[in-house]
Amino acid sequence: MKIGFYSPYFDSMSGGERYLLTIASHWSKSHDVFLFWDDPKILVQSEKRFHIDLTRIRTTENVFKTKNVFKKLAISRGYDLIFFLTDGSIPTTFAKRNILHFQVPFQHIPVHPIKLLRFQAIVCNSFFTKDHLDPRVGKQSIVIYPPVEPVKKSSLSGSGFARKNVILSVGRFHPMKKQDVLIDVFRKAMRAKQLSGFELKLAGGLQPADKLYFDALKRAAKGLPVRFFPNCTFRSLTGLYNESLVYWHAAGYGATKPEHMEHFGITTVEAMSAGCIPVVFNGGGQSEIINRNLWTTPDECLEMTQHIIQNVKDLSALREDMIQRSKRFNVITFTKAFDALVSDIT
Repeated sequence: MKIGFYSPYFDSMSGGERYLLTIASHWSKSHDVFLFWDDPKILVQSEKRFHIDLTRIRTTENVFKTKNVFKKLAISRGYDLIFFLTDGSIPTTFAKRNILHFQVPFQHIPVHPIKLLRFQAIVCNSFFTKDHLDPRVGKQSIVIYPPVEPVKKSSLSGSGFARKNVILSVGRFHPMKKQDVLIDVFRKAMRAKQLSGFELKLAGGLQPADKLYFDALKRAAKGLPVRFFPNCTFRSLTGLYNESLVYWHAAGYGATKPEHMEHFGITTVEAMSAGCIPVVFNGGGQSEIINRNLWTTPDECLEMTQHIIQNVKDLSALREDMIQRSKRFNVITFTKAFDALVSDIT
């Protein structure tokens, strides 16, 4: 088959792009696969970022960014299947089969029901997204959880390895990720001498549009043992997961709209796979991943973290439970689910 993939956010290289590119890589082994993107360097950049084999995939003109409806229809007609990650809009397509994917629970989608008939499948990344999606769309959707590659053990994690006094948080440097809340919690703990000897390490993608927020974070962290790792390499991130004792995540705290919460939590699963204990905000899709260490107030975040630190010698069972839970979100299960879906709609 000739299969196309479209995301308006390929250059952000976030969880949604990993989702699409994982299945694109899988299908490229037996089909002709294209990305609708004008800059072919996106493939090299994505391979480096995600460690996914994209060598059999090609880029093609991104016709879905144009307002020329006739061109979209003419080009899309030549595809057996197009997989769309939507930004809340519904693309115009004449491909033989179409899959629409939602990473975000958009509550109001401006679309005529007839246009939706062009899509044979609607997929969400979590039940949280499905349940909060515009019901005209959500009721028709199925859930296929994102694929999360387990974090490999670093050279430091051999026999006798002891984790450092490090609290890690991973996520794009953006106000929705609430790194400012984590810095506030850490500052409070430092003043009360509750996390003495600990460092807070913040890693994630940094885009030019978020530079002001990033600079504000650095000012807020001045004088604290806080380190920043913007746009760090895959190898560096692996090392951070392996050395850290606790994983923090605050996305969704203070949010009132579902689209501003964490819709799944890929980095939480990555932390779990590395044996790093998550302490995360109880909102969005996080409760679909874990059933403990879910906080609703910053004070609870600190209390749960202290409990872990004070019982560090007894964490082996909890760490093993986290590792086993993370295995539910594996690539094989993910690709099999999409193979079955395509078989059903073709």
